[in-house]
Amino acid sequence: MKVIVVGSSHGGYEAVREILADQPETEIQWYEKGDFLSFLSCGMQLYLEGVVKNVNDVSYATPEDMRAQGVAVFTETEITAVDAANHSVQVVDHAHHTQRTESYDKLILSPGAIPATLPVPGNDLANVYQMRGRDWAIKLKAKTVDPDVQNVVVIGAGYIGIEAAEVFAKAGKHVTIVDMLPRLLAKYLDEELTTIVTAEMEQHDIKAAPGQAIKRFDGQDGHVTEVVTDQATYPADLVIVATGIKANTQWLAETLDLDDHGMIVVDDHQQTSAADVYAVGDATLVRFAPTDGTKTPIALATNARRQGRIAGKNACGIPATTPLVSGSSALPVFDYKFASTGIKEGTAGQFGIETKSTLVTDTFRPAFVPAANGNAKVWFKLTYDPQTTRILGAQVLSTADMTQNINTISLAIQAKLTLADLAYADFFFQPGLDRPWNIINLAAQKALRQLDKA
Repeated sequence: MKVIVVGSSHGGYEAVREILADQPETEIQWYEKGDFLSFLSCGMQLYLEGVVKNVNDVSYATPEDMRAQGVAVFTETEITAVDAANHSVQVVDHAHHTQRTESYDKLILSPGAIPATLPVPGNDLANVYQMRGRDWAIKLKAKTVDPDVQNVVVIGAGYIGIEAAEVFAKAGKHVTIVDMLPRLLAKYLDEELTTIVTAEMEQHDIKAAPGQAIKRFDGQDGHVTEVVTDQATYPADLVIVATGIKANTQWLAETLDLDDHGMIVVDDHQQTSAADVYAVGDATLVRFAPTDGTKTPIALATNARRQGRIAGKNACGIPATTPLVSGSSALPVFDYKFASTGIKEGTAGQFGIETKSTLVTDTFRPAFVPAANGNAKVWFKLTYDPQTTRILGAQVLSTADMTQNINTISLAIQAKLTLADLAYADFFFQPGLDRPWNIINLAAQKALRQLDKA
């Protein structure tokens, strides 16, 4: 059997790994349009801050290692068209300026997404950057030490924008972060927690400018100098646009079924509308566990990797179904670490469901442990169905690393657990590591009292 895998980030990489594990005798051709295999944009902040020294280390695999396992790896090689009826693809070799047709028995597409651009005047000025991919990582690294860059404007206050802002603040730059939403990180945390994170960022010379729309970029001699919003003007020697992504699927529009946003339509096995063609990653939707399977866009590496494994299994003839996901994610912001999963108070409306939330503020360890010994304050917010008390989501924030609690909540969502299940759930206690009642216990107990169901 011959399998062609297109794309070398999370989803494509996992598909190749799965096929090697299940059917190592399979002929695998792996295609990457860029000149570097498997760069991980989620590791870019670590490189930009110098934690990872070599940009080439921000990767899952090398062509040499994969070829040693029998995979035919092609970089600087683009798949430009799929002929599903004839089980073939059109291949363009950019390095050698040649074209050819390759046949396949199974095709796994991980086309990913490209950064969204702002259709405003001045978006073509020099020093208007993106934060995605190896080439941008190298360019951004140079700007962190460029003495001519003093004022940085980041557009977009999601994870990528927050990471960019922190990188340049740590590099000694004056940073402004602009977003159309009324709060930074509004899709990930509710207001009680974003208020804390925003204050932390402002302590590090990051100015928050939420609730503003970009009108234009002004420049001089071809280089950006200002960002103009509907409310203010901000000086800018560098602009980083982090306003989201769009599926890289235009080239598939005549071949596969796409939705209104250009996302590839797949079933629960990652099968597309074409026989023997699978799709994974940011160009597909996932099934959301808190709503029992609503299709929704959640562009996370964990989702792409999971889908890649499932597509690889099905391509090998091993029936597998992609599980529902809760959209769990986490991020450090200077001294704070936060994580969230499932539905928040601020996102419940988009799913059209009734929710109730309970916020608990306590300490990481028992009160007798001094703060100097790591007994940090913790904020934990639990969201649930007020009628059934089913767990729907949670958020946690602390200077201590409490993020693993969110993995527990993700499992609770998938298992359809209730407040009663969590209120007295068995969690360990050791004063140097935790508290007698885990923060999850406390939140569930408080919620039951608020509902008079204790």
